[in-house]
Amino acid sequence: MSVTIRHVVIRGLVQRVGYRAWTEMTALELGLEGWVRNRRDGTVEALFAGPADRVTEMLNACRQGPPGAQVEAIDQQDALPEHAALCRSGDFVVLPTA
Repeated sequence: MSVTIRHVVIRGLVQRVGYRAWTEMTALELGLEGWVRNRRDGTVEALFAGPADRVTEMLNACRQGPPGAQVEAIDQQDALPEHAALCRSGDFVVLPTA
């Protein structure tokens, strides 16, 4: 099975609307590993790792987000080693604000 690892930054009204909790719940439902955190610039940053189709499904879901969110853009790229290093194997976690 091929594993895809994507690093994303979600821009828009994505803080104070439950975006991190929604991301954690959705990623766990999809069986993904990774992390999510707020950034001081008002964006939400995440790393998703898992089967390519599940990662794609998560990225598509992130374009909508939870009720109250207004996603303007999602910047995505392959994860860099420093992003992947924050990932705990077999888990999806909420990290402190960066």
